This record gives sequence, C-alpha cells and structure tokens, in this order.
Amino acid sequence: MSSRKFSVKIFVSIFFVASLFLSNNLIAADGEALFKANCANCHKPDQDFVGPALKGWESRIPDPDWIYRWIANPSKEIASDAHAKALFEKWKPTMMPAFSNLKKDEIDAIMKYVDDFAPPAAPAPTPGAAAPADTSDNSLLFGILTLVLAVVAFILLQVNSSLRKLTDEKEGIYRGEPVPFYRNKTYLMLGILFLFLFGGYYTIEGAIGLGRMKNYQPEQPIYYSHKVHAGVNQISCLYCHGSAQESKHAGIPSVNVCMNCHMGIKEYKGDKILREDGSEVDGTAEIQKLYAYAGWNPSAMAYNPDNNGDGIPDGAREIEWVKIHNLPDHVYFNHSQHVNVGKQQCQTCHGNIQEMPEVYQFADLSMGWCINCHRETKVNFNVDSTGNKFYSIYEKFHQDLKNKKMDSVTVEAIGGTECQKCHY
Repeated sequence: MSSRKFSVKIFVSIFFVASLFLSNNLIAADGEALFKANCANCHKPDQDFVGPALKGWESRIPDPDWIYRWIANPSKEIASDAHAKALFEKWKPTMMPAFSNLKKDEIDAIMKYVDDFAPPAAPAPTPGAAAPADTSDNSLLFGILTLVLAVVAFILLQVNSSLRKLTDEKEGIYRGEPVPFYRNKTYLMLGILFLFLFGGYYTIEGAIGLGRMKNYQPEQPIYYSHKVHAGVNQISCLYCHGSAQESKHAGIPSVNVCMNCHMGIKEYKGDKILREDGSEVDGTAEIQKLYAYAGWNPSAMAYNPDNNGDGIPDGAREIEWVKIHNLPDHVYFNHSQHVNVGKQQCQTCHGNIQEMPEVYQFADLSMGWCINCHRETKVNFNVDSTGNKFYSIYEKFHQDLKNKKMDSVTVEAIGGTECQKCHY
C-alpha cells in the first residue's frame, strides 16, 4: 500500500511541475499575445506607426492611472484632459478606439511587454545560408524536461520496488507478486488522463485552425517586393489595387500597370533584397521576367510585333500570381465598404505591408478576428453634418450622442455583428 501511495505522489509531483512550467510560459506570453490582439494594428513598441511608439509610455503620462482611463475611454479623456487632447491633435484624424473590455492586469501585462521589448538582434544573413531558427518558444524544451522527469520517476519506482522486495525477503516477509505497471489502475488512470488532456488540446487546436492560412507565403512567378515599391518608393496601394476603393475586390494589377514604370526602369539599383532563407534576389533579373510576360523588348524599347493577329504582342502572357488571402465561399467581404466608407488602412488587415519583402498573410482572417474589429471600430458618424451622411438615418444614435448617453458609434451598434451582414 505504501508503494502505491509513493507512486501516486511521484506522478502528482510530475504533473504539478509540468503544469507550473506551462503556466509560467503562458503568463510570460500574455502581454505579447494581448498586444498583438489589441494594439499591433496601430502601434509598435519601439517606433511610431499609425499611432505613437509605446515604449517609455510611463514617463509621458501625467499620472499613473491615466493609462487605464485612456485605454477604457479615449473620447472622454480627450474632452476633459489636456494631455489626451494634445495627443489626439498630434495623431488626428486617427482616433484610438475604446478597449473597455481590457482589465487592469491585462493592461499591465501589455505595458510591461512594450517596456521590456527589445528587437531581436539578428545578424545579417549570408547569401545562400539558412535563416536562423526561432528559439523564442520553449514549449518543446519543457516537454522534453517533463518526459525526462517521468522516465526518472518510473525508474525510481522500479528501484524502490526492487529494494523493497529484497528487504522483505531478508526479513522473511512474503507480500505476493506486485501488479505489473501496465495493469496498475493508478498508472492506467494517469496515462488515460494524460492522453485525454494533451490529445484533446491538440485536436481542438487543429480543428480550430482548419482552413486558416495565417503566415501563408507562397512563392510567386516574379519576386515582387512591397517593401521596395510601397515602402522605399512610397507607391500608393491604390495605384496598383485601385478597385479596392470602389469595388468588392481589390484586384490584381495588370501587366500594363507594372510597365507604366518599368518601361523606363530596367535595372534594380536599390538595397539588397533577401529571401526568407537569406539568399539574395537579383532585382534586375526579376524585371527581365516582367518584360517576358509583357512581350516587351528592352533593347528596342518597344513591344514585340503582333504577328499572329491576336491583339497582344508575341510572347506576352498573363502573370499567374498565387492568391494569398482566401475567404470561405459563404463569407461576403467588400473592400470598398472598408476602404472608402470605413476609412480603414490596408495595414489593418494586411499588416505592415510596406515592410514586407514578399507578402504573407498577416492575420488569420477568422470570424472572431473580424467580429472583434467590428466591436471596437468606430464609424465615421454624421455628427454636426460632418462625416458620412448615410448615417443620418440613425436618429436614436444622434439623440444619444447629443444627450451624452454615448460618445461614439461602433460598427457593432449599426448591425456589424449580425450574421446576414457577412454571410449569404
């Protein structure tokens, strides 16, 4: 009986240690996860973005509780606090949404994360060398340590059993043959519990992630760097994706749009462009690929002749770009409604696109992700005959705003979370 109690204590200790490791890892990640879920669309810890850099925030606020009031209700602070008003004047027309759902300890975790943030010191990759692996996640290490502890505990149990048997034989005590571990009910119960917890966790995680393609980054027929075009050269997104402002689809620019610039730009002379694996991209060679698709002769500075009479230069063909952002067929999404009416920046959904050498899917584009945005985003309401005049039909909201019952109107308030808004 004492042997069984000892084995139970050993396994309980192992589970306690494993749980402690996992919980510490989760707590450490809370600030980063909360920042990415609520703040990363507009803020960076160490540099200005849509909003100001957050690192060092404590030295810039008038009192310690100001940050909680500001995050819970920015509009109220702007109306009553000089510091908040000055902050708004500096960054307008961008208006920070209210995050009244965030608790004080969650805000503390976010602000601690931005204060402790340090950009990874990655050395410049050598062409042809593999990119260094990300070692920030210690889950694998904790799992190995837990497994090692379990093996050690099992060995100790066997040693204890053998020593006890020798002692009993020396003292002339006969206790009968011990139950094999694979038939021991305690071991079986703990093993089933372990498989149920970990198997269930990974099954649910896998099921939730079905169809989501976050971080999807396919290889394209031409290496097109948004960092070079939208970042360094400051080309507006709407120059290439003009239909995003007026249509449901953002659209893929035609080869002619690319040739508007590249008729004259034959060589790439900018900074090095590196792939994810660290290898260097030959920008001039990629421009030559564009010429081949367009049927353009850079030496003659003219399109190839149309000898077959099909209306396009000989050799010209469509660029078969690989689509990155996909939504299920039953989901309705309208770019113009968000860009033109909602005044959303491309970065809201596509991430910091002007810094991406090659585009990848920034957000998981899940239903929860969209709904959270609708709950927090304020519409350009028609207040004092300014803003979107369509919203003049919402008389009740106008009265509530006038009577100070509410300080703003979110997308959720005008039906932005109703099923039929996004689903056919």
